[in-house]
Amino acid sequence: MDVKPIALNSLKWTCKCFLQDLQALPEEAFDKKFSPQARTVADIVHEVNLVNDHIGLTIRGEELWDWPDGWIYAPENQRTKESVIAAYEKSSQHILDTVEGFSEEQMMEPIMSDGKETNRFERCRFMSWHLGYHSGQLNFIQTLFGDDAWHWN
Repeated sequence: MDVKPIALNSLKWTCKCFLQDLQALPEEAFDKKFSPQARTVADIVHEVNLVNDHIGLTIRGEELWDWPDGWIYAPENQRTKESVIAAYEKSSQHILDTVEGFSEEQMMEPIMSDGKETNRFERCRFMSWHLGYHSGQLNFIQTLFGDDAWHWN
């Protein structure tokens, strides 16, 4: 089975759809808290970027930084639509370039992640799932702003 094209095509699709969801949101959505416990779009995207970057380090075999405790919140300089989208595009392109650089065999090589043996293909599947999960949150926030249109193409 050719797992590299499966992983890469899935990541490309979910990255693209997530970006389209972000682009469809109004500026005010990016730093809007709907309750004291709710995270903002900026917070959600910051987490997505951290997950993608952390997995990228893992699959490249590079030194990991410690994952922050608790909920992830965006820094103050990444709370506007423009800054959030720019950070997301940089993070997603970096992970796509990383995956593109692996051979078919390397995609299935055993690696360690979170103290467990896995492989690069499985880590890519998780990233696609994670992006899809948070894309659903963006879609819900979109409807709270009165937009029920489908923005993926």
